[in-house]
Amino acid sequence: MEEKSGGLWEWLVPFFFVICAGWIAWHLPAFTLDWVPPDASQVDNLRGLHSRNDVTPNLGGLFGGVADLVDYLALLGLPVFLFLGVRTVNRAPMEFESWRAADRVSVFLGRVTMIMIVLLTGVMLYEVVLRYVFEAPTLWANELSLWIAGFVFLTAGLYAMQQRSHIRIFLLYDVCPRWLQRVFDCVSTFFIVLFAGALIYGGYGEALDKLHRWETFGTAFDPPIPATLKPTILLIVALVAIQAIINLISDWNAEPVVHTAADDIDEDELERLRASVGAEGTGDIDVTRGSIQGKQTKADD
Repeated sequence: MEEKSGGLWEWLVPFFFVICAGWIAWHLPAFTLDWVPPDASQVDNLRGLHSRNDVTPNLGGLFGGVADLVDYLALLGLPVFLFLGVRTVNRAPMEFESWRAADRVSVFLGRVTMIMIVLLTGVMLYEVVLRYVFEAPTLWANELSLWIAGFVFLTAGLYAMQQRSHIRIFLLYDVCPRWLQRVFDCVSTFFIVLFAGALIYGGYGEALDKLHRWETFGTAFDPPIPATLKPTILLIVALVAIQAIINLISDWNAEPVVHTAADDIDEDELERLRASVGAEGTGDIDVTRGSIQGKQTKADD
């Protein structure tokens, strides 16, 4: 299992994946008009939205349609960079030791989430500088930040499921024998899949409708937040359900684990802190808060 991370290629691939996905999300009305045009009453509105937002208006559409060469290159690049990302992603030392094909997809989307967080931070810093330094706020930064943050929230949930870092209460689970823990795992996975199925069944029509008519946010910038986030919610929920099943299979024969507060401690970071404290001359002296408070209590007595 690979345990190195941080190579340039590993971060360039999710970056280009985000660029391709963002381009497609912004120009999706072109593909809708070419492939599955809406009712005649909505065609003009959709054409108007695309004409207003088209980044490359001077390029003619390919195959006699609306989508141009750059649109199709972005559409081609999305599965290409997804494939390259899944193939080249490496497990970092602090990440969970599970490396099936579905795990690689979730970890790659975790890297995509990290790139989106960087982009989100850049947009917010750009807006702060323009607003408070140059007194020239933008009309788009707030909505773009909200849009990116929505995707970050969704993809981070899938990564958290793969890493087993979602909130769980282990008070009863840890005291049960392994066979009963497996029963609990099956029940929880069943309810996750049931919830995902119910959500997809109930929300599919609305999500498809918002996507097809390209529902926007209704602001000056007017990004297609409802049209893109609604279908993405259903997609990510389906992936979370699949990941839950993969987790159940991967952990079926795992040894029982007793969960403690020490699970949240990064051992590498702890070793660096110990080395730093030792360099200051404290060596192996216990400098934890409990030890210090105990010494203070004895001194007060």
